[in-house]
Amino acid sequence: MTMQKTVHVSVEAMLEDLRTLVEVESPSRDHAALTASAQVVAGVLENRLGGRAVLIDSEAGPHVHWSGGGEPRVLVLGHHDTVFPLGTLERRPFAVENGHATGPGVFDMLGGLVQAVHGVAALEDRSGVEILVTADEEVGSHSSRALIEERARACGAVLVLEGAAEGGALKTGRKGCGTFQVSITGLASHAGLEPAAGVNALIEAAHQVLDIAALGRPELGTTVTPTVASAGTLDNVVPAEAVVVVDVRVETDGEKDRIEAAFAALAPHLDGAKIEVHGAVGRPPMPESASAELFAVAKKLLPGLEGKAVGGGSDGNFTAALGVPTLDGLGAVGGGAHADHEYLVVDRMPERAALVTGLVTAIRG
Repeated sequence: MTMQKTVHVSVEAMLEDLRTLVEVESPSRDHAALTASAQVVAGVLENRLGGRAVLIDSEAGPHVHWSGGGEPRVLVLGHHDTVFPLGTLERRPFAVENGHATGPGVFDMLGGLVQAVHGVAALEDRSGVEILVTADEEVGSHSSRALIEERARACGAVLVLEGAAEGGALKTGRKGCGTFQVSITGLASHAGLEPAAGVNALIEAAHQVLDIAALGRPELGTTVTPTVASAGTLDNVVPAEAVVVVDVRVETDGEKDRIEAAFAALAPHLDGAKIEVHGAVGRPPMPESASAELFAVAKKLLPGLEGKAVGGGSDGNFTAALGVPTLDGLGAVGGGAHADHEYLVVDRMPERAALVTGLVTAIRG
């Protein structure tokens, strides 16, 4: 089975919508900017699909929900927040040149949103389709997780429009990921007069960094990477405080449990030092079994399509953990996520929109 029938989508119309979304900056945690962005997203949904897009407010900013009515059958999932601060657009405006669209958020993941909207718009019957566009995916989805899980359970299948893997491959598995913060309290003293009277939080932090890094098990897909550290106040003061931030990625629930237990068990090396740990593996692993059924359908629709397990997390991790069939990486073909060289390959947009059309049709059928 290939695409059952030709799906007609307009590249010009998709680029028009992409420009509209990119030119409303939407940095995570900026409630005012995300409110403006959500209103524009809702406008694009209503313009292309009809009906009404509902804004669901949260402490992170508004999420946008659209439904084609009828019994829920498939959830199309994305986000409108980006990692780029206000002002990025002025420095790096939306542009289309040499077959690439560029600008903040084109690949992660505004291009995917546009493709999804136009893929659903190509359906004569849009019943059973829901689109949820959240406001906080880039910062952990704390305010949207319950809503995502509710709609995923109701729909029974999830299509995630995050950017494609290299070469346009779908993301058939994802590692679980989380962030831990290790706060160390020591005791300040004069570094020249009484260094031994203090408890050096920086030295304790050095011990902890080595202990933490040793928790990784790359052969099992587990990476534990200290990423940010801070300590001290002045060059002649024994530091009384230090903080270490750690990125964690795991492939299995067993490794998630091991890592969380290991962080909880961290103990100081220096007498008088105290350690406090915050964090968890917030996004559970997305096993490839969660995508197998939908990926098989996608390969029939688009012969030659590849799948790849990747290290980054998405909201698909949450839906897969519920046991809901989930297929990720259906969004833009391009690269440079979170970087200034971010880009989208324009001539792949119709193919990806048509893939959404075909998947929705197959799921409902």
